[in-house]
Amino acid sequence: MKKAVALVLALVMLTGCSSGRQAIDRALELRSRLLGGSGCSFTAKITADYGDSVQYFTVDCKGDDQGALEFTVKAPDTIAGICGSISEDGGKLTYDDVALTFPLLTQEQISPVSAPWIFLRTLRGGYLTSAGEEDGLLRVTIDDTYEEDALQLDIWLNGENMPVRAEILYDGVRILSLEVEKFEIL
Repeated sequence: MKKAVALVLALVMLTGCSSGRQAIDRALELRSRLLGGSGCSFTAKITADYGDSVQYFTVDCKGDDQGALEFTVKAPDTIAGICGSISEDGGKLTYDDVALTFPLLTQEQISPVSAPWIFLRTLRGGYLTSAGEEDGLLRVTIDDTYEEDALQLDIWLNGENMPVRAEILYDGVRILSLEVEKFEIL
């Protein structure tokens, strides 16, 4: 009886390791496709949680093969049409007769408009810490850098292995979330 229990326990543990490895392999396969492509495009519905208030934005995004990102704000209507770009070297906004002010998050280091770029940068090269199934989606947890104060991103992939949702956490608290639509590798 003890041998049978030990055998069943070993099979369960090995099956768990196998499915965990498959989940990580899926995440790495997406990264490989991103790095091998000429870029990507997607729409992100961003929610910025300031604790005492929440702000919502929708942006169309296009990333290049180096990880730089261009975006156009689609909503809210009051700032629609504003364009910008973000890369490792910095960012730029283009607008006519509209000024933007965003309170910064995480010790005044991140603005909501940088969320899609952080998402893309992390997908392309962050430190993959875990992966597993959740509600029919693959949930991948990635640190955005190897630094001690790294942001953590939880990214959900659908059955086609494309991102559909992401949360950006700082010190374990969600500060930004993205609903990702029409993600396409170019």
